Amino acid sequence: MPKVTVLDVRLYGELIATLTNLQDGRTIFAFNEAYIEDESRPTLSLSYKDTFGALVTKFRPYNMVVPPFFSNLLPEGPLRRYLADRAGVKPTREFFLLWMLGRDLPGAVTVHPSEGDDTPPDDELDGIEARPNALRFSLAGVQLKFSAFKNDGKGGGLTIPAEGTGGSWIVKLPSQQYSGVPENEFSMMTIANLMGMHVPQIQLVDLNAVSGLPQGIGELQGQALAIRRFDRTADGLIHIEDFAQIFGVFPDHKYDKGNYRMIGRVLGIETGAADVAEFIRRLVFSTLIGNGDMHLKNWSLIYLDRRTPMLSPAYDLLSTIPYIEGEDTAALNFSRTKKMARGGSVCLNSFGRFAKWISASIMPPPSLVSAR
Repeated sequence: MPKVTVLDVRLYGELIATLTNLQDGRTIFAFNEAYIEDESRPTLSLSYKDTFGALVTKFRPYNMVVPPFFSNLLPEGPLRRYLADRAGVKPTREFFLLWMLGRDLPGAVTVHPSEGDDTPPDDELDGIEARPNALRFSLAGVQLKFSAFKNDGKGGGLTIPAEGTGGSWIVKLPSQQYSGVPENEFSMMTIANLMGMHVPQIQLVDLNAVSGLPQGIGELQGQALAIRRFDRTADGLIHIEDFAQIFGVFPDHKYDKGNYRMIGRVLGIETGAADVAEFIRRLVFSTLIGNGDMHLKNWSLIYLDRRTPMLSPAYDLLSTIPYIEGEDTAALNFSRTKKMARGGSVCLNSFGRFAKWISASIMPPPSLVSAR
C-alpha cells in the first residue's frame, strides 16, 4: 500500500480541496490555493469560517475517521453497514467508505480518487472482492433509503439505478421494526405544508411500484415514502449542509453537542429574521406532534446562490410518540431541559422568551442603531 492516498474534493464539479490518508490512519484536509484565493468562492461549509468571516485554512488531522463535515456525508447505523457490505469496505474506515460512496453525496460536494482508481487498495477491502454492482451513493442518516428516478409515463413509479447514483428523489423504505413510519412522516409533512411551512414534494408509493430494489434488505411490507430532493434540480446540484456539519460535530454526537439556541443564533446571524421565524414555527410544530428526533442533522442550510445560506425546506418531520414508550423529550436542549410534556421547559412562554433572546443576540444595541 502506498504511504499516502489522496481523494479530490470537488464542489459543483470544481476541484477545491484534498483529503489525504496517511499510512498511520490519519486523514488530513486541505483547501487548494485557487479556492483560497478566490474571493467569490462558493461556500463549502460555515464550519470553515472563522469569527471574522474569513476562510479557515489550517486543520488538524483526524485519526481513523474523516473530518466532521465529511463524516456527516456518510450514512449511519444499518444503512452504513448495508452500503459498506455492498461495497466491500469496512464500515469503520470512513476514508475508504467515502472513496466508494463519494460520487453522489448530499449537496454539491463530490469526492473522487485523485489517481482515478475505482476501488480502494486491496488491503482496505473487507475480506471480499468489491462487488461490481456496489451502490455508489450516500444519503446521511440511519433509515434505509435510496436515491431514485421518477418514471414518467403511464406506469409511473420509481426506479433505483443499479449503482444508486443520480436520482432526484429519495425513497424511504418501510421499517421492519416500527409500523407505518412512511405513512406517519407523509401525514406530518402534509400537515406542515398546509400550515405554510416549506416542505419538498412527497408521495406514498407501493413497494411494487419501486423497481431496482437492492438485494439483502429483508422482507418489507407496506408503502414507501418518496421525497423530491431539494439538492437536485434539472440545472444541476444545489449545495446543502446540516447543523452537525456546521458545528463540526460527528454524527454520534448529534443529540448532545448542540442545542436549539445555537441553531437559532446561527440562523439569525447568517440568514435573517424570516428564517428564524420559520425555525421557531418548525420547533413549535415538532413539539405539538411529539417529534423527539429533531437533532442537529435534521436541520440544514441550503445555498441557492452558491454562497449565501438559507434555511432549507423541512424534512424528517415525524411523530415519534407512537414508537417510543414514554417519549416526552426533544432531541436537543431547548432551555434548561429537553422535556416537552407538561412541567418541562418547552411551552408557549418559553418559545416567546426564545424568540426575544435570539432577537437580542443578533441585533446591535439601540444606541448603535440610532447612531447610524
